[in-house]
Amino acid sequence: MPNLRVSDLDAAERWYTALLGRGPDERPMDGLLEWRLGPGAGLQVWREPDAAGRSGCTVTVSDLDAVAARLTAAGVAHEGVEQASSVRILRLADPDGNRVVLTD
Repeated sequence: MPNLRVSDLDAAERWYTALLGRGPDERPMDGLLEWRLGPGAGLQVWREPDAAGRSGCTVTVSDLDAVAARLTAAGVAHEGVEQASSVRILRLADPDGNRVVLTD
């Protein structure tokens, strides 16, 4: 399960809630948020200020255009969907600069 390190867990929770369209599924311990994305898949966001902004992950979504539109409406900055070599991607950065790439 990918994990992303952040400095401000409250700001990260707002950003990842906008990204994923819902709040975290679990708060297993202090400083950790967890989203379940499907069978055997998920995303963890840790409050770890000394390592914040040095993480990244790729998440596959079913409708990249719809997600991009939803993120725009939610105020999440991005440069739009772009064509990579064999897939389309949407590059994002959370408030700490962690790279999140969505693909379809």
